[in-house]
Amino acid sequence: MSDCIFCKIVSGDIPSDKVYEDDLVIGFRDLNPQAPHHYLLIPKQHIATINDVDQGNEAIMGRLYTAAATLAKELGFDEAGYRAVMNCNGDGGQTVYHVHLHVLAGRQLTWPPG
Repeated sequence: MSDCIFCKIVSGDIPSDKVYEDDLVIGFRDLNPQAPHHYLLIPKQHIATINDVDQGNEAIMGRLYTAAATLAKELGFDEAGYRAVMNCNGDGGQTVYHVHLHVLAGRQLTWPPG
């Protein structure tokens, strides 16, 4: 999508501080980190919200989580723990309408998140 900031990151039109990439997913540092480690993992394919996930892209969604586990292990916070969360639509806190998995670590995360 031509107006999607995350699609522009995927295409290379907007730079990012990339920490992960494979054939389906790109991961980069969040510009407004909420924890010492805060990364976004996004599918290279544009999917606007969780509500738009279907059988045709469920493998991509699974890859987001395997990428999160790989990233956590590579960066050394897998054993201490981390949070992987995805927001959906306005009330869920989604601000960019291209699904993305937040990976947060490096401090004690509280519950409920707020």
